[in-house]
Amino acid sequence: MNIRDSEIMAQKLAEAGYLETSVLEDASLILLNTCSVRGKAEQKVFSMLGSLRKLKAENPDLKICVAGCVAQQEGQKIIDRMEHVNLVIGTQHIYNIPELLERSTNNKTAINLSDSYEIPKYIPQVSGHPAPAPQISDSQQFQFSRFVTIMQGCNNFCTYCVVPYTRGREVSRKATDIVNEIQTLIEAGVVEITLLGQNVNSYGCTNPVTHGALPYSFPDLLAEVSSISGLQRLRFTTSHPKDLSERLIECFDQIDNLCPQIHLPVQSGSDRILKRMNRKYCISDYLEKVDLLKAIRPDIAITTDIIVGFPGETEEDFQQTLELLERVRYHGSFSFKYSDRPETRAADLDGKLSEAEKGRRLQEFQKRQDEISLERNREYVGYQKSILVENNSEGKMMGRTVTNHIVHVEQAPDHIVPGSLVTAEIIHAGRHSLKGAIPPSRI
Repeated sequence: MNIRDSEIMAQKLAEAGYLETSVLEDASLILLNTCSVRGKAEQKVFSMLGSLRKLKAENPDLKICVAGCVAQQEGQKIIDRMEHVNLVIGTQHIYNIPELLERSTNNKTAINLSDSYEIPKYIPQVSGHPAPAPQISDSQQFQFSRFVTIMQGCNNFCTYCVVPYTRGREVSRKATDIVNEIQTLIEAGVVEITLLGQNVNSYGCTNPVTHGALPYSFPDLLAEVSSISGLQRLRFTTSHPKDLSERLIECFDQIDNLCPQIHLPVQSGSDRILKRMNRKYCISDYLEKVDLLKAIRPDIAITTDIIVGFPGETEEDFQQTLELLERVRYHGSFSFKYSDRPETRAADLDGKLSEAEKGRRLQEFQKRQDEISLERNREYVGYQKSILVENNSEGKMMGRTVTNHIVHVEQAPDHIVPGSLVTAEIIHAGRHSLKGAIPPSRI
């Protein structure tokens, strides 16, 4: 979602006459799009801003802008700590960045944060294809694979999560705007689309989306988008388990170009901890949906998110998370140590664990996940898989399978260009990627 927000801001700046540069010292504007979902990401923002102080001193005309969730969360604190920052904008104002930059000067810092979280009447529509950045090659831009935002915000208020406070309440875009944007992208050469939302499963629930007189749900949107001519691969992220319906699961069987891969964050294997997290499901519910996914689409790759060391997590709770890992055998996971986030309910919970204990549990979980990931990846060896090529340089090609596995191919023909779909035989499996070879008959 942050990548897509950065693309939108880059597009709006390009429309206002800005050109992107890869050389920091050449810039007249430096924009940091920030994340505050974890404490470490927030710390990096202030570290980066500190390092930019020298550039600002050498070039007083340089404008420095902070956008995104840290900007929304910290606001005035950024101004107080970093006087060389010109502009701080919240997550709801990225579409207005050229106008806000015009209002900011070296003598006055403009702060434009959303003070309320009311659902806006609409999300401004942005044309599908951002202006190209001349300094970046086409292969680096991955213009053939793009993200499309279908909703923003979140209503779930998980006790550890800052997103409802930084991105606001849940709101869905109009289906016609989404379809028009995707059609524009496909006309520009895009072949793969990933639909984005904090919880795509609840698309159309908060502000009802209709198609004529009928309600319009996420499965309806998937069906319509999948039928757009020229779209070869369709993905979506992220899914909240409590809103994963049987009808949505059936889409993996009914929609041919919907990739058999789903990110389904569980966060913990303990019902007691899930309740403290306010996740609104129990492990038996979660496993029932996992089993249905595997029954309907046996080749589906499932990944997840895990938080270890949540306040009050006992060793027994942690062992239940390890048992869940053994039961589901995720293809991969994003796992982190719990950290307090501002304004969240979990920040005030008792039973905080030491950093050392959280680190031990994280290391144990990740070690076993790496072992399982390698075992799962070895299941692909000897099979031919369709690869969407992301780059091909000097005979070294890299692409992704429909299950989102990275595949490296050596001695690839030069004529294979990024955006192509090629068949490769998987010849080796690592923990985080695969190696493949293109059969002579496919060259």
